[in-house]
Amino acid sequence: MPATTFESARPLLAVVVSLAAVPLIVASSRRPNLREAWTLVAAFAKAGLVVSMLPWVLAGRTAVCRLWELSPGITLALRVDTLGLVFALVGSTLWVLTSFYSIGYMRAAGEHKQTRYFASFAVCLSATIGIAFAANLLTFLVFYETLTFATYPLVLHRETPEAKAAARKYLAYTIPAGLALLVATAITWSLAGTLEFRPGGFLTASMASPVALRLLFLLFVLGVGVKAGIMPLHSWLPSAMVAPTPVSALLHAVAVVKAGVFGVLRVTGFVFEPGLLDSLSLGTALSWVAVVTFTLASLLALAQDNLKARLAYSTVGHLSYVVLGAALVNVWSWTGAILHLTFHAILKITLFFCAGAIYVRTHRENVSELAGIGRQMPVTMAAFAVASLGLAGLPGVNGFVSKWSLASGTLMADQRLFPLLVVSGVLNAAYLFPIVHTAFFRRSPAFPRFGEASPLMVVPLGLTAVASVVLGLAPNLGLHAWDLARAAAVAVTP
Repeated sequence: MPATTFESARPLLAVVVSLAAVPLIVASSRRPNLREAWTLVAAFAKAGLVVSMLPWVLAGRTAVCRLWELSPGITLALRVDTLGLVFALVGSTLWVLTSFYSIGYMRAAGEHKQTRYFASFAVCLSATIGIAFAANLLTFLVFYETLTFATYPLVLHRETPEAKAAARKYLAYTIPAGLALLVATAITWSLAGTLEFRPGGFLTASMASPVALRLLFLLFVLGVGVKAGIMPLHSWLPSAMVAPTPVSALLHAVAVVKAGVFGVLRVTGFVFEPGLLDSLSLGTALSWVAVVTFTLASLLALAQDNLKARLAYSTVGHLSYVVLGAALVNVWSWTGAILHLTFHAILKITLFFCAGAIYVRTHRENVSELAGIGRQMPVTMAAFAVASLGLAGLPGVNGFVSKWSLASGTLMADQRLFPLLVVSGVLNAAYLFPIVHTAFFRRSPAFPRFGEASPLMVVPLGLTAVASVVLGLAPNLGLHAWDLARAAAVAVTP
Protein backbone atom coordinates (compact mmCIF):
# COMPACT_ATOMS: atom_id res chain seq x y z
CA MET A 1 0.00 0.00 0.00
CA PRO A 2 1.53 3.40 -0.99
CA ALA A 3 2.57 5.69 1.84
CA THR A 4 -0.17 8.14 0.91
CA THR A 5 -2.83 5.43 1.31
CA PHE A 6 -3.80 4.23 4.76
CA GLU A 7 -6.47 2.13 6.44
CA SER A 8 -9.22 3.93 8.36
CA ALA A 9 -12.67 3.03 9.65
CA ARG A 10 -13.85 6.62 9.30
CA PRO A 11 -15.29 6.22 5.77
CA LEU A 12 -17.38 3.29 7.02
CA LEU A 13 -18.55 5.28 10.03
CA ALA A 14 -19.61 8.10 7.70
CA VAL A 15 -21.71 5.62 5.75
CA VAL A 16 -23.37 3.79 8.66
CA VAL A 17 -24.02 6.61 11.11
CA SER A 18 -27.35 7.53 9.52
CA LEU A 19 -28.16 3.83 9.03
CA ALA A 20 -27.65 3.31 12.75
CA ALA A 21 -30.17 6.08 13.39
CA VAL A 22 -32.94 4.25 11.49
CA PRO A 23 -34.00 1.87 14.32
CA LEU A 24 -33.88 4.76 16.77
CA ILE A 25 -36.09 6.85 14.49
CA VAL A 26 -38.57 3.97 14.12
CA ALA A 27 -38.57 3.24 17.86
CA SER A 28 -39.39 6.91 18.55
CA SER A 29 -42.42 7.03 16.24
CA ARG A 30 -44.75 8.05 19.08
CA ARG A 31 -42.38 10.78 20.28
CA PRO A 32 -41.92 13.16 17.32
CA ASN A 33 -39.43 15.45 19.04
CA LEU A 34 -37.16 12.53 19.91
CA ARG A 35 -37.54 11.04 16.44
CA GLU A 36 -36.49 14.32 14.85
CA ALA A 37 -33.66 14.68 17.35
CA TRP A 38 -32.21 11.36 16.15
CA THR A 39 -32.41 12.64 12.58
CA LEU A 40 -30.50 15.79 13.48
CA VAL A 41 -27.88 13.92 15.53
CA ALA A 42 -27.24 11.56 12.61
CA ALA A 43 -27.08 14.45 10.14
CA PHE A 44 -24.56 16.42 12.19
CA ALA A 45 -22.49 13.30 12.92
CA LYS A 46 -22.35 12.35 9.24
CA ALA A 47 -21.37 15.86 8.18
CA GLY A 48 -18.73 16.02 10.90
CA LEU A 49 -17.19 12.72 9.88
CA VAL A 50 -17.07 13.70 6.20
CA VAL A 51 -15.62 17.15 6.88
CA SER A 52 -13.00 15.60 9.18
CA MET A 53 -11.56 13.76 6.16
CA LEU A 54 -11.02 16.97 4.18
CA PRO A 55 -7.51 17.64 5.58
CA TRP A 56 -6.44 14.14 4.50
CA VAL A 57 -7.50 14.70 0.90
CA LEU A 58 -6.03 18.20 0.74
CA ALA A 59 -2.73 16.71 1.95
CA GLY A 60 -2.82 14.07 -0.80
CA ARG A 61 -3.63 11.18 1.57
CA THR A 62 -6.23 8.53 0.72
CA ALA A 63 -8.18 6.63 3.39
CA VAL A 64 -9.36 3.12 2.51
CA CYS A 65 -11.60 0.66 4.32
CA ARG A 66 -11.91 -2.93 3.07
CA LEU A 67 -15.32 -4.36 3.94
CA TRP A 68 -15.54 -7.86 2.45
CA GLU A 69 -13.57 -9.87 -0.05
CA LEU A 70 -16.10 -11.85 -2.08
CA SER A 71 -13.38 -13.67 -4.04
CA PRO A 72 -9.79 -12.92 -5.01
CA GLY A 73 -9.76 -9.53 -6.69
CA ILE A 74 -13.43 -8.80 -6.00
CA THR A 75 -13.82 -6.75 -2.84
CA LEU A 76 -16.38 -4.44 -1.31
CA ALA A 77 -14.29 -1.48 -0.24
CA LEU A 78 -14.45 2.24 0.49
CA ARG A 79 -11.86 4.83 -0.54
CA VAL A 80 -11.89 8.57 0.10
CA ASP A 81 -10.49 10.20 -3.02
CA THR A 82 -10.89 13.81 -4.12
CA LEU A 83 -13.94 13.35 -6.35
CA GLY A 84 -15.71 11.15 -3.81
CA LEU A 85 -15.10 13.64 -1.03
CA VAL A 86 -16.68 16.43 -3.11
CA PHE A 87 -19.88 14.42 -3.52
CA ALA A 88 -19.86 13.37 0.13
CA LEU A 89 -19.44 16.97 1.29
CA VAL A 90 -22.39 18.04 -0.86
CA GLY A 91 -24.64 15.27 0.41
CA SER A 92 -23.73 15.42 4.09
CA THR A 93 -23.72 19.19 4.60
CA LEU A 94 -26.95 19.77 2.69
CA TRP A 95 -28.61 16.93 4.63
CA VAL A 96 -28.16 18.94 7.82
CA LEU A 97 -30.15 21.84 6.36
CA THR A 98 -32.66 19.50 4.72
CA SER A 99 -33.28 17.81 8.07
CA PHE A 100 -34.25 21.09 9.73
CA TYR A 101 -36.31 22.04 6.69
CA SER A 102 -38.05 18.65 6.66
CA ILE A 103 -39.11 19.03 10.28
CA GLY A 104 -40.68 22.42 9.55
CA TYR A 105 -42.29 21.23 6.31
CA MET A 106 -43.71 17.96 7.62
CA ARG A 107 -45.22 19.70 10.64
CA ALA A 108 -46.65 22.61 8.68
CA ALA A 109 -48.07 20.42 5.91
CA GLY A 110 -49.44 17.83 8.35
CA GLU A 111 -47.93 14.97 6.33
CA HIS A 112 -48.74 11.40 7.41
CA LYS A 113 -46.25 8.56 8.07
CA GLN A 114 -43.51 10.93 9.09
CA THR A 115 -41.53 8.16 10.80
CA ARG A 116 -41.25 6.23 7.53
CA TYR A 117 -40.22 9.46 5.84
CA PHE A 118 -37.36 10.25 8.22
CA ALA A 119 -36.18 6.62 8.30
CA SER A 120 -36.13 6.39 4.49
CA PHE A 121 -34.28 9.68 4.29
CA ALA A 122 -31.58 8.33 6.62
CA VAL A 123 -31.11 5.19 4.51
CA CYS A 124 -30.84 7.35 1.38
CA LEU A 125 -28.02 9.37 2.89
CA SER A 126 -26.15 6.25 3.93
CA ALA A 127 -26.39 4.99 0.36
CA THR A 128 -25.28 8.37 -0.98
CA ILE A 129 -22.11 8.45 1.08
CA GLY A 130 -21.48 4.82 0.11
CA ILE A 131 -21.68 5.82 -3.55
CA ALA A 132 -19.30 8.71 -2.93
CA PHE A 133 -16.69 6.58 -1.20
CA ALA A 134 -17.06 3.40 -3.31
CA ALA A 135 -13.57 2.20 -4.24
CA ASN A 136 -14.72 0.10 -7.17
CA LEU A 137 -17.60 -0.60 -9.52
CA LEU A 138 -19.06 -3.41 -7.42
CA THR A 139 -19.26 -1.32 -4.26
CA PHE A 140 -20.68 1.55 -6.31
CA LEU A 141 -23.36 -0.78 -7.73
CA VAL A 142 -24.40 -2.06 -4.29
CA PHE A 143 -24.92 1.42 -2.86
CA TYR A 144 -26.38 2.76 -6.11
CA GLU A 145 -29.16 0.17 -6.04
CA THR A 146 -29.66 0.66 -2.31
CA LEU A 147 -30.37 4.30 -3.06
CA THR A 148 -32.91 3.27 -5.72
CA PHE A 149 -34.99 1.21 -3.33
CA ALA A 150 -34.59 3.56 -0.34
CA THR A 151 -35.98 6.44 -2.41
CA TYR A 152 -39.08 4.51 -3.50
CA PRO A 153 -41.03 5.06 -0.22
CA LEU A 154 -40.26 8.76 -0.43
CA VAL A 155 -41.68 9.11 -3.94
CA LEU A 156 -44.68 7.01 -2.82
CA HIS A 157 -45.04 8.98 0.42
CA ARG A 158 -48.44 10.60 -0.06
CA GLU A 159 -49.95 7.34 -1.38
CA THR A 160 -52.32 9.14 -3.70
CA PRO A 161 -53.03 7.58 -7.12
CA GLU A 162 -50.59 10.10 -8.63
CA ALA A 163 -47.89 9.21 -6.08
CA LYS A 164 -48.34 5.47 -6.67
CA ALA A 165 -48.11 5.97 -10.44
CA ALA A 166 -44.98 8.13 -10.04
CA ALA A 167 -43.36 5.55 -7.75
CA ARG A 168 -44.07 2.74 -10.23
CA LYS A 169 -42.64 4.85 -13.03
CA TYR A 170 -39.56 5.59 -10.94
CA LEU A 171 -38.89 1.87 -10.47
CA ALA A 172 -39.73 1.10 -14.11
CA TYR A 173 -36.86 3.37 -15.13
CA THR A 174 -34.32 2.76 -12.37
CA ILE A 175 -34.49 -1.04 -12.04
CA PRO A 176 -33.63 -1.75 -15.71
CA ALA A 177 -30.91 0.89 -15.40
CA GLY A 178 -29.50 -1.01 -12.45
CA LEU A 179 -29.51 -4.23 -14.47
CA ALA A 180 -27.64 -2.46 -17.28
CA LEU A 181 -25.05 -1.28 -14.77
CA LEU A 182 -24.74 -4.80 -13.35
CA VAL A 183 -24.11 -6.27 -16.83
CA ALA A 184 -21.60 -3.51 -17.60
CA THR A 185 -19.77 -4.24 -14.35
CA ALA A 186 -19.58 -7.96 -15.13
CA ILE A 187 -18.29 -7.32 -18.65
CA THR A 188 -15.70 -4.87 -17.33
CA TRP A 189 -14.40 -7.50 -14.91
CA SER A 190 -14.15 -10.07 -17.69
CA LEU A 191 -12.20 -7.64 -19.90
CA ALA A 192 -9.92 -5.92 -17.41
CA GLY A 193 -9.70 -8.31 -14.46
CA THR A 194 -10.28 -5.39 -12.12
CA LEU A 195 -13.12 -3.15 -11.00
CA GLU A 196 -11.03 -0.63 -9.05
CA PHE A 197 -11.63 3.01 -9.93
CA ARG A 198 -8.42 4.53 -11.24
CA PRO A 199 -7.86 8.21 -12.15
CA GLY A 200 -7.52 8.26 -15.91
CA GLY A 201 -9.35 4.94 -16.28
CA PHE A 202 -8.23 1.36 -16.80
CA LEU A 203 -10.14 0.17 -19.88
CA THR A 204 -7.94 0.37 -22.99
CA ALA A 205 -8.47 -0.20 -26.70
CA SER A 206 -6.51 -3.47 -26.59
CA MET A 207 -9.03 -5.15 -24.27
CA ALA A 208 -11.86 -5.58 -26.79
CA SER A 209 -13.05 -4.62 -30.25
CA PRO A 210 -14.27 -1.07 -30.86
CA VAL A 211 -17.84 -2.34 -31.27
CA ALA A 212 -17.71 -4.19 -27.95
CA LEU A 213 -16.28 -1.17 -26.14
CA ARG A 214 -18.94 1.12 -27.61
CA LEU A 215 -21.67 -1.27 -26.48
CA LEU A 216 -20.10 -1.42 -23.02
CA PHE A 217 -20.05 2.36 -22.81
CA LEU A 218 -23.71 2.42 -23.87
CA LEU A 219 -24.56 0.03 -21.04
CA PHE A 220 -22.78 2.29 -18.56
CA VAL A 221 -24.59 5.36 -19.91
CA LEU A 222 -27.93 3.59 -19.60
CA GLY A 223 -27.01 2.48 -16.08
CA VAL A 224 -26.14 5.91 -14.73
CA GLY A 225 -28.03 8.03 -17.28
CA VAL A 226 -31.49 7.37 -15.84
CA LYS A 227 -30.64 8.99 -12.52
CA ALA A 228 -28.62 11.64 -14.38
CA GLY A 229 -31.77 12.62 -16.29
CA ILE A 230 -30.25 12.23 -19.75
CA MET A 231 -32.97 12.45 -22.39
CA PRO A 232 -34.90 10.31 -23.22
CA LEU A 233 -34.29 8.59 -19.86
CA HIS A 234 -35.56 11.54 -17.84
CA SER A 235 -39.35 11.40 -17.69
CA TRP A 236 -39.52 9.72 -14.27
CA LEU A 237 -38.04 12.86 -12.74
CA PRO A 238 -40.84 15.39 -13.43
CA SER A 239 -43.39 12.72 -12.48
CA ALA A 240 -41.70 12.24 -9.10
CA MET A 241 -42.46 15.87 -8.21
CA VAL A 242 -45.74 14.63 -6.72
CA ALA A 243 -43.67 13.79 -3.61
CA PRO A 244 -43.31 16.27 -0.71
CA THR A 245 -40.95 19.16 -1.47
CA PRO A 246 -38.11 17.96 0.81
CA VAL A 247 -38.12 14.75 -1.24
CA SER A 248 -37.87 16.85 -4.38
CA ALA A 249 -34.87 18.55 -2.81
CA LEU A 250 -33.36 15.11 -2.10
CA LEU A 251 -34.01 13.97 -5.67
CA HIS A 252 -32.65 17.11 -7.30
CA ALA A 253 -29.90 18.38 -5.04
CA VAL A 254 -28.60 15.99 -2.42
CA ALA A 255 -28.73 12.41 -3.57
CA VAL A 256 -30.47 10.71 -6.46
CA VAL A 257 -29.77 12.75 -9.59
CA LYS A 258 -26.40 13.81 -8.25
CA ALA A 259 -25.57 10.12 -7.84
CA GLY A 260 -26.35 9.77 -11.55
CA VAL A 261 -24.01 12.51 -12.74
CA PHE A 262 -21.41 11.39 -10.21
CA GLY A 263 -21.67 7.98 -11.90
CA VAL A 264 -21.06 9.62 -15.27
CA LEU A 265 -17.90 11.21 -13.85
CA ARG A 266 -16.72 7.87 -12.49
CA VAL A 267 -17.29 6.08 -15.80
CA THR A 268 -15.70 8.73 -18.03
CA GLY A 269 -12.78 9.50 -15.73
CA PHE A 270 -12.10 6.36 -13.71
CA VAL A 271 -13.18 3.43 -15.91
CA PHE A 272 -12.61 4.44 -19.55
CA GLU A 273 -9.29 6.01 -20.46
CA PRO A 274 -9.67 9.51 -21.98
CA GLY A 275 -7.73 8.41 -25.04
CA LEU A 276 -10.15 5.52 -25.54
CA LEU A 277 -13.16 7.84 -25.31
CA ASP A 278 -11.55 10.08 -27.90
CA SER A 279 -10.51 7.34 -30.32
CA LEU A 280 -14.00 5.80 -30.33
CA SER A 281 -15.73 9.24 -30.47
CA LEU A 282 -17.65 8.30 -27.31
CA GLY A 283 -16.95 11.62 -25.59
CA THR A 284 -18.17 13.52 -28.64
CA ALA A 285 -21.37 11.49 -28.83
CA LEU A 286 -22.09 11.93 -25.11
CA SER A 287 -21.39 15.67 -25.28
CA TRP A 288 -23.98 16.14 -28.03
CA VAL A 289 -26.51 14.09 -26.07
CA ALA A 290 -25.88 16.49 -23.17
CA VAL A 291 -26.36 19.53 -25.43
CA VAL A 292 -29.65 18.20 -26.78
CA THR A 293 -30.79 17.41 -23.25
CA PHE A 294 -30.10 20.83 -21.72
CA THR A 295 -31.59 22.63 -24.71
CA LEU A 296 -34.83 20.63 -24.83
CA ALA A 297 -35.16 20.59 -21.04
CA SER A 298 -34.92 24.39 -20.93
CA LEU A 299 -37.59 24.74 -23.62
CA LEU A 300 -39.85 22.32 -21.73
CA ALA A 301 -39.29 24.26 -18.51
CA LEU A 302 -40.60 27.39 -20.23
CA ALA A 303 -43.91 25.63 -20.87
CA GLN A 304 -44.52 24.53 -17.26
CA ASP A 305 -46.91 26.47 -15.06
CA ASN A 306 -46.47 24.19 -12.06
CA LEU A 307 -43.48 25.57 -10.13
CA LYS A 308 -41.99 22.22 -9.12
CA ALA A 309 -42.39 20.87 -12.66
CA ARG A 310 -40.53 23.89 -14.02
CA LEU A 311 -37.75 23.31 -11.51
CA ALA A 312 -37.70 19.61 -12.41
CA TYR A 313 -37.03 20.31 -16.08
CA SER A 314 -34.45 22.86 -15.00
CA THR A 315 -32.69 20.08 -13.10
CA VAL A 316 -32.71 17.82 -16.16
CA GLY A 317 -30.98 20.59 -18.09
CA HIS A 318 -28.40 21.44 -15.46
CA LEU A 319 -27.45 17.83 -14.87
CA SER A 320 -26.41 17.70 -18.50
CA TYR A 321 -23.95 20.53 -17.94
CA VAL A 322 -22.11 18.09 -15.66
CA VAL A 323 -22.44 15.34 -18.28
CA LEU A 324 -21.04 17.70 -20.92
CA GLY A 325 -18.04 18.57 -18.78
CA ALA A 326 -17.39 14.90 -18.06
CA ALA A 327 -17.64 13.95 -21.74
CA LEU A 328 -15.16 16.57 -22.95
CA VAL A 329 -12.46 15.30 -20.57
CA ASN A 330 -10.14 18.28 -20.30
CA VAL A 331 -9.00 19.98 -17.14
CA TRP A 332 -11.34 22.97 -17.47
CA SER A 333 -14.41 20.97 -18.45
CA TRP A 334 -13.89 18.59 -15.55
CA THR A 335 -13.27 21.43 -13.11
CA GLY A 336 -16.51 23.02 -14.26
CA ALA A 337 -18.41 19.73 -14.09
CA ILE A 338 -17.36 19.03 -10.50
CA LEU A 339 -18.04 22.60 -9.44
CA HIS A 340 -21.46 22.51 -11.10
CA LEU A 341 -22.29 19.26 -9.31
CA THR A 342 -21.62 21.17 -6.08
CA PHE A 343 -22.98 24.61 -6.89
CA HIS A 344 -26.10 23.44 -8.69
CA ALA A 345 -26.94 21.37 -5.60
CA ILE A 346 -26.87 24.50 -3.43
CA LEU A 347 -28.81 26.60 -5.94
CA LYS A 348 -31.45 24.00 -6.70
CA ILE A 349 -32.05 23.06 -3.08
CA THR A 350 -32.64 26.76 -2.44
CA LEU A 351 -35.30 26.89 -5.15
CA PHE A 352 -37.06 23.78 -3.88
CA PHE A 353 -36.90 25.04 -0.31
CA CYS A 354 -38.58 28.21 -1.55
CA ALA A 355 -41.23 26.25 -3.44
CA GLY A 356 -42.00 24.24 -0.32
CA ALA A 357 -42.22 27.34 1.85
CA ILE A 358 -44.65 28.90 -0.63
CA TYR A 359 -46.78 25.76 -0.63
CA VAL A 360 -47.10 25.34 3.15
CA ARG A 361 -47.80 29.04 3.61
CA THR A 362 -50.19 29.65 0.71
CA HIS A 363 -50.97 26.24 -0.87
CA ARG A 364 -50.10 27.75 -4.25
CA GLU A 365 -48.21 25.49 -6.66
CA ASN A 366 -48.43 27.30 -10.01
CA VAL A 367 -46.30 30.14 -11.32
CA SER A 368 -49.42 31.93 -12.56
CA GLU A 369 -50.69 32.14 -8.96
CA LEU A 370 -47.63 33.88 -7.51
CA ALA A 371 -48.27 37.50 -8.51
CA GLY A 372 -47.32 39.72 -5.57
CA ILE A 373 -46.08 36.93 -3.32
CA GLY A 374 -42.76 38.71 -2.91
CA ARG A 375 -44.58 41.28 -0.77
CA GLN A 376 -45.83 38.54 1.57
CA MET A 377 -42.70 36.37 1.60
CA PRO A 378 -39.80 38.74 0.83
CA VAL A 379 -37.06 36.58 2.38
CA THR A 380 -38.20 33.47 0.56
CA MET A 381 -38.51 35.20 -2.79
CA ALA A 382 -35.22 37.06 -2.34
CA ALA A 383 -33.54 33.67 -1.88
CA PHE A 384 -35.38 32.44 -4.96
CA ALA A 385 -34.04 35.43 -6.91
CA VAL A 386 -30.45 34.75 -5.82
CA ALA A 387 -30.67 31.10 -6.86
CA SER A 388 -32.24 32.10 -10.18
CA LEU A 389 -29.34 34.45 -10.88
CA GLY A 390 -26.93 31.65 -10.07
CA LEU A 391 -28.55 29.12 -12.38
CA ALA A 392 -28.56 31.67 -15.18
CA GLY A 393 -24.81 32.07 -14.64
CA LEU A 394 -24.66 35.73 -13.67
CA PRO A 395 -21.45 36.95 -11.95
CA GLY A 396 -21.51 37.22 -8.18
CA VAL A 397 -23.29 33.90 -7.60
CA ASN A 398 -21.65 30.47 -7.56
CA GLY A 399 -23.28 29.26 -10.78
CA PHE A 400 -21.17 31.76 -12.71
CA VAL A 401 -17.94 30.12 -11.53
CA SER A 402 -18.91 26.62 -12.62
CA LYS A 403 -20.41 27.79 -15.92
CA TRP A 404 -17.32 29.86 -16.69
CA SER A 405 -15.14 26.79 -16.19
CA LEU A 406 -17.46 24.68 -18.33
CA ALA A 407 -17.43 27.31 -21.07
CA SER A 408 -13.62 27.37 -20.98
CA GLY A 409 -13.54 23.59 -21.29
CA THR A 410 -16.00 23.73 -24.18
CA LEU A 411 -13.80 26.22 -26.05
CA MET A 412 -10.78 23.97 -25.49
CA ALA A 413 -12.54 20.84 -26.77
CA ASP A 414 -15.19 21.82 -29.33
CA GLN A 415 -15.92 25.46 -30.11
CA ARG A 416 -19.18 24.52 -31.86
CA LEU A 417 -20.70 23.78 -28.48
CA PHE A 418 -19.93 27.16 -26.94
CA PRO A 419 -22.80 29.16 -28.57
CA LEU A 420 -25.27 26.47 -27.47
CA LEU A 421 -23.99 26.78 -23.92
CA VAL A 422 -24.60 30.54 -24.07
CA VAL A 423 -28.10 30.06 -25.46
CA SER A 424 -28.91 27.64 -22.65
CA GLY A 425 -27.96 30.31 -20.11
CA VAL A 426 -30.41 32.71 -21.77
CA LEU A 427 -33.11 30.03 -21.58
CA ASN A 428 -32.32 29.52 -17.87
CA ALA A 429 -33.05 33.20 -17.32
CA ALA A 430 -36.17 33.01 -19.47
CA TYR A 431 -37.88 30.38 -17.32
CA LEU A 432 -36.76 31.71 -13.91
CA PHE A 433 -36.63 35.51 -14.08
CA PRO A 434 -40.34 35.98 -14.90
CA ILE A 435 -41.18 34.21 -11.63
CA VAL A 436 -39.12 36.76 -9.70
CA HIS A 437 -40.62 39.65 -11.67
CA THR A 438 -44.16 38.37 -11.06
CA ALA A 439 -43.49 37.93 -7.36
CA PHE A 440 -42.10 41.42 -6.72
CA PHE A 441 -43.50 43.71 -9.42
CA ARG A 442 -47.06 42.52 -9.89
CA ARG A 443 -49.78 43.06 -7.32
CA SER A 444 -52.49 40.64 -6.25
CA PRO A 445 -55.17 40.79 -3.52
CA ALA A 446 -54.30 37.18 -2.74
CA PHE A 447 -51.25 38.31 -0.73
CA PRO A 448 -52.31 41.35 1.30
CA ARG A 449 -50.03 40.91 4.31
CA PHE A 450 -46.59 39.74 5.33
CA GLY A 451 -46.24 36.09 6.32
CA GLU A 452 -43.18 33.90 5.93
CA ALA A 453 -43.16 30.16 6.60
CA SER A 454 -41.73 28.62 9.77
CA PRO A 455 -38.18 29.66 10.71
CA LEU A 456 -37.26 25.97 10.42
CA MET A 457 -37.91 26.40 6.70
CA VAL A 458 -36.87 30.01 6.10
CA VAL A 459 -33.48 29.82 7.84
CA PRO A 460 -32.20 26.88 5.71
CA LEU A 461 -33.22 28.55 2.45
CA GLY A 462 -31.66 31.80 3.59
CA LEU A 463 -28.41 30.03 4.45
CA THR A 464 -28.17 28.27 1.09
CA ALA A 465 -28.86 31.55 -0.71
CA VAL A 466 -26.13 33.32 1.28
CA ALA A 467 -23.76 30.40 0.63
CA SER A 468 -24.43 30.75 -3.11
CA VAL A 469 -23.29 34.37 -3.04
CA VAL A 470 -20.29 33.70 -0.80
CA LEU A 471 -19.09 30.87 -3.04
CA GLY A 472 -19.70 33.03 -6.08
CA LEU A 473 -17.29 35.61 -4.70
CA ALA A 474 -14.83 33.21 -3.04
CA PRO A 475 -15.32 29.68 -4.41
CA ASN A 476 -12.45 28.30 -2.35
CA LEU A 477 -13.77 29.57 0.97
CA GLY A 478 -14.63 27.06 3.66
CA LEU A 479 -14.60 23.55 2.18
CA HIS A 480 -12.10 24.28 -0.64
CA ALA A 481 -14.54 23.64 -3.48
CA TRP A 482 -12.20 25.06 -6.12
CA ASP A 483 -9.09 23.22 -4.86
CA LEU A 484 -10.94 19.89 -4.71
CA ALA A 485 -12.51 20.27 -8.16
CA ARG A 486 -9.22 21.29 -9.75
CA ALA A 487 -7.27 18.46 -8.07
CA ALA A 488 -9.82 15.85 -9.20
CA ALA A 489 -9.75 17.26 -12.75
CA VAL A 490 -5.95 17.24 -12.95
CA ALA A 491 -5.82 13.63 -11.72
CA VAL A 492 -8.18 12.43 -14.43
CA THR A 493 -7.38 14.46 -17.52
CA PRO A 494 -4.38 13.79 -19.78
